[in-house]
Amino acid sequence: MDGHLRMGMVNQHKDLLKPGDQCVGGGYYHFDFISNRIILDRASYYFGKPKWHLIEVLRVPSTYRGMSIVYQYDDNYHEDFQVSDKLNIEYVE
Repeated sequence: MDGHLRMGMVNQHKDLLKPGDQCVGGGYYHFDFISNRIILDRASYYFGKPKWHLIEVLRVPSTYRGMSIVYQYDDNYHEDFQVSDKLNIEYVE
């Protein structure tokens, strides 16, 4: 709930959590280096799609500074959510 974007190669999304963490959704990611974006999509089996409305500040590893972040819904109903434009981003070490 403190708005940390965690990405990693894990078997299940819950493996990214630290003790005491609450998760507000998950999914998958890939890098689009041509357009300098991190593209998030799909949903976590346990936690569902990200609930962006619950996050005031998204803390992103500083490695990704300068990349835009977008979440692509796969339901042909929602427009892509421009994470970098809609949320306050704080880069952390």
